[in-house]
Amino acid sequence: MDDLTQLIYALDGHVATLTMNSPPVNALTRTLNDELTLALDRISEMDEVRAVVLTGAGKVFCAGADLKGRASVIQGPGDLPAHSRRTRECFHAIRECAKPVVCAINGAALGSGVAMAASSDILVASDKASLGLPEVDVGLLGGCRHAMRLFSHSRLRRMALTGMRVPGAELYRLGIVEACVAPEELMATAMEIAQGIASKSPVSTRMGKHTLNVIEDMSLRDGYRYEQDMTAQIGKTDDAKEAQRAFAEKRAPVFTGR
Repeated sequence: MDDLTQLIYALDGHVATLTMNSPPVNALTRTLNDELTLALDRISEMDEVRAVVLTGAGKVFCAGADLKGRASVIQGPGDLPAHSRRTRECFHAIRECAKPVVCAINGAALGSGVAMAASSDILVASDKASLGLPEVDVGLLGGCRHAMRLFSHSRLRRMALTGMRVPGAELYRLGIVEACVAPEELMATAMEIAQGIASKSPVSTRMGKHTLNVIEDMSLRDGYRYEQDMTAQIGKTDDAKEAQRAFAEKRAPVFTGR
């Protein structure tokens, strides 16, 4: 990951931390967009990584699209569709990463930042954090479809049509984040969750996340049928057999990822 310039990669045990570092407010520049996609695609195929923590450097998680750099990216025919495609794929790279992603929202997450959070698997927030869709103030639209995965109909539309921000404590009250903690406790809280995931069978968490993604838009009958089929596949793995032996022998399992 030495080729990253606006994204800081670190590995602690089996947990990778990705810190967006695009000063001053971690706007989603083309560089950051492409590096997030690249890093998450790489992590999907890195056996040493079992979980990811995604956060932002400084006081802002992500202030949204890089409006100042927009003119240099969109200069002629075809540039806007290409830009839109790259942005979509960045969010899908988070959702489709083979490893579960814990989003540590350290500050304001606006527009694209909301889409990143909504594309993650588990969310924790600092009490300085907030989620917002301010695009109405600059004549644009933001990550409303992604935000629909987090917010109710009325709250989402109020956010989109007025630009209101929802603070960390309210996000916790609404059940959108798992915890709302002091800024100095945020990364420890996110790491604890990520390490808990990393302690499980990597084949089970990988297949489990994939299954959750697939069944999200299925009917109850089709979704549960798919889940049953995937359970049967997981049950045939070496890790599943080791987990069952360890349970019977009252010891900690030793997983190999197979």
